[in-house]
Parts: sequence; structure tokens; C-alpha cells
Amino acid sequence: MRRTRTDTRTAVVIGGGFSGLATAALLAREGLKVTLLETHETVGGRAGEWLHRGFRFETGPSWYLMPEVFEHFFSHFGTSAAEELDLVKLDPGYRVFFESEEAPFDLPERRSSEALVTLGADEDALQTYLASAAETYRLALDKLLYSTFSSPRAFLQPALLRRLPQLLRLLTEPLDRFIARHTSDERVQKILGYPAVFLGTSPSAAPSMYHLMSHLDLTQGVLHPRGGFSSVVKAVARIAEHEGAVLRTGCRAERITASRGRATGVWVSESGGRREFVSADIVVSTADMHVTETQLLAPEHRSRSERGWRRRDPGPSAVLALLGVRGALPELAHHSLLFTHDWQRGFDEISGRRPAGGPPRSLYVCRPSATDEVAPPGHESLFLLVPLAADTSLGAGGRDGRGAAAVERVVDESIQQIADWAGVPDLAQRVVVRRSIGPADFERDYGAWRGGALGPAHTLRQSAFLRGPIRSPKLNGLFYAGATTRPGIGVPMCLISAELVLKALRRDTDPSRVEDSCAV
Repeated sequence: MRRTRTDTRTAVVIGGGFSGLATAALLAREGLKVTLLETHETVGGRAGEWLHRGFRFETGPSWYLMPEVFEHFFSHFGTSAAEELDLVKLDPGYRVFFESEEAPFDLPERRSSEALVTLGADEDALQTYLASAAETYRLALDKLLYSTFSSPRAFLQPALLRRLPQLLRLLTEPLDRFIARHTSDERVQKILGYPAVFLGTSPSAAPSMYHLMSHLDLTQGVLHPRGGFSSVVKAVARIAEHEGAVLRTGCRAERITASRGRATGVWVSESGGRREFVSADIVVSTADMHVTETQLLAPEHRSRSERGWRRRDPGPSAVLALLGVRGALPELAHHSLLFTHDWQRGFDEISGRRPAGGPPRSLYVCRPSATDEVAPPGHESLFLLVPLAADTSLGAGGRDGRGAAAVERVVDESIQQIADWAGVPDLAQRVVVRRSIGPADFERDYGAWRGGALGPAHTLRQSAFLRGPIRSPKLNGLFYAGATTRPGIGVPMCLISAELVLKALRRDTDPSRVEDSCAV
């Protein structure tokens, strides 16, 4: 049952991405009168879609991992993932192309660890690694990810204290070194280490705590929601509206107002030019933290200096390409990864430790038409993601090759690389629809700090309680959610961040998940 409204508390949520929609749903369920403000004409944020000439392209997340998090979120509203989504388990989970190797490697839906053994992993060492990944994942899910870290109680849990020596090592040892202690095969090392990209960092910079990611794809498998993540957006938006939240699109938040040290509302400009003040007892900003701090808040309410921002790691940016291709592409799986010999070079270029180089690059290709109806008959849909340094000077993308020259060059080089590695020599000639997205687009469209594609990197200094706050330390009634705050990057993390807002509002210091969001 919904919490009964016994007061007139109001909340404004800035941003209609996953974290904003989920926060609006949970706060409305809690009994608040909620208004969500989204700059664009549709909700979803980075999880958008583009329809063109019979093709449907997703412009954001495409890996459905951590199903427990989605299930837990839906459970707050008396429903489930099975009721809201049409989930399919992919087989293979993904395909890997290694530079200079003729045959790709497929990660099967079942017995994936056995497949890695045939690739070169030591069976006993791999099982030890995966057992540790499963244990660490469960510990993180139960005791860390849902913690607001607002009380010492979060650090004094018996489950954490018992594993303190192991946790300290996992926090201080880089992921690549931890992986190397379990396998000497470079191909297996790359398969175990690539999830660091999803965390906006590299295996050499990510704490080995994040080896838990291997539990997701190697043990749980990879799911796909039919209709893509747009279907997930629609499900969360549907729930938010059912709970009573008002979702307003075409409304840009201009300024968060305050009086006597407390947030009082948001000034908004509509697409037609009209300005309006929306008062609120509680303001939740799910915008990029840098935008909130430097554009929406007065200087006295900001918690980080410009010098502090310069010390932060924005994570990678990327060039994206949305390609409609004539003819079938069985050479590519639903998810395909291309790994170079010297992939550390790519990470060094992304971090700025060495100048940007040219191809080949490690990159990701999604072929959703392998599973979903997203292309006209006789055609395929491709989504390319090429991680690059967060640098808006690279420029913006465009349609039909009319984006910035540097962006289009990356797209051309990537199409050629896929053609060469996957054995599709005429791929470029078969492209009938093309759109690119560059770092400047991420900055312009999503307010992404320095044009980052994902959010601040999950380095040791930017993880767990060292990441952005949930509650503003300077302004009462102001809360944060989304990829730039706790717990971090990715759709599951954004759903969790919404629950952290709820917990902070309730002043709930329990590190576990909220099991009943509507208890009176």
C-alpha cells in the first residue's frame, strides 16, 4: 500500500533519466507530491532512442546486468521485472575478437567458465576467482551499495569486520594485478578486466573490489529487455506516474533557490520561453554534479571548489555510431567486443597519460537486430562505442558523416576495423543510415562534465563513501542522485541512488536495502 499523505510536503526532481524517474516514483510512493523536470521532450536521459527510416537505435545503455537490483526496485511497487519487461537471456552472452586472431571467442550462456578454460585459463585458479567475485558481489549488494555511509554503523557491520583484511586488499590492489594473480593468459585477463570500462576506468586504476563484475556476465549471464532500455525507461516512468508523480518535459532547471539554509524550489524555463518558479520542500538533482554545483547553486551552497573539480577523474568520453546496414551480419553477436594487443595503450590515451593515437582501438559493437525488431526486413542495426579521452574539443557528431571531422574519422576507422576483424569486407558500402555522437554532444545534451560518456571514473578516490554525497552538506532539503554520486555508474547504480535519497530523507542509516518503501 502507498504511504498515506498526512502533510503537504512537495518534491521537485531535476532530470528525467533513470535516477530521476526512480526517485520520483519512490518519493511519490512515500507520500510526497512530486514534480519531475526534464529538459528534453522525452524522458530517459542517456537511455534515449532515435527512429529513422524504419530503424530504431538506442543511444545509451545496452547491457542488462545486476537483475537483482531491477527486481528489488520493482518490488517496491508490488510488481516484478517479469511483469514489466520481456527479458531474454543471450547466447552467446557476447563475442570477443582478439587482434590478429582469426576465430572469435564466444562466451556461451552456460558453462562460461569452462569456455575460458579452453581459452587458456587455469581451472582451479579461475574457480577461485569466480567464487571470490560471487562472495564480493553479495557482500556489496547486501552491505555496501545501499548504504548512505551517513553513520559509523555502516563500517562496523560484523560481515564487513570479518572480511576487513580481504577488503583492504581488494580496495588497494589494482584490478589488473589481482587478475594476473589468477591467470597468465592475456586473452582471459582482458575478458576478466574489460568490465572496468563500464566503471569508467581501466583495470590498472580500478580497485580489485570490482572483480565482482565477473560474477555478472560469467556466472549470471547477460539479459536483454526486448524493446531495449527504452522499454525499461517506459516501465519506470509508467510506475512513477501511477504513483502520482507529474513528469514535465521541455522544462530546463535554471536555478535552485534557498532561504535560511534550506532549498525552497527551482526556477524553470520552458521550451517556449516561459519562466516559472516551482516551490518545493525537497529538491533532488539528478543532473551531472558539476552542472548542479556550478550552474544551479549559488556559490555559498557549493561543496566543491574549482580546484577540487580539477583533481577529479571524469572517466572516459566516447564516439558513438548508429549504423543501419543492408544485409545480414551473422559475423557479429548481439554484443561483440574487439580487443587490441596493446589495450593498455588505449586506457593510457583515455586517461591522458599519452597522446591520442589512431586505430586499432578496443571497442564495443551492439547488434540488437540479432535479438530484437529494430531494423527493416533485410537490414541490421549496429551501435558502436569507441572509448576516448574526455575532451570536448574532439567535437560533436552528426548525420550522414557530417559531424566534426575528428569524430567522423573515428567512425570511419572503427567501421573498417570491424570489417577487417569480423570478416565483413564490404561493411562500409552496406551502411545506409549513419549518425555519430561525440564528446561535445554529451556536454551539450546531458551537461556531462568535460563530455564524459558515463560519469566519474570508479577509482579508489571516487568510489563508495568517497564518491559524491546523497545529501547536500551545504543546503538542507537538497539531495543528489545519479551516476555522478553514490553508488556510481550504470542503470542499476542509478536505481540504487534513488533508494539512497529515500533513505537519506528518512534518515535511515541501515546499510541494507529498504524492504518496504511504503511502510507507514
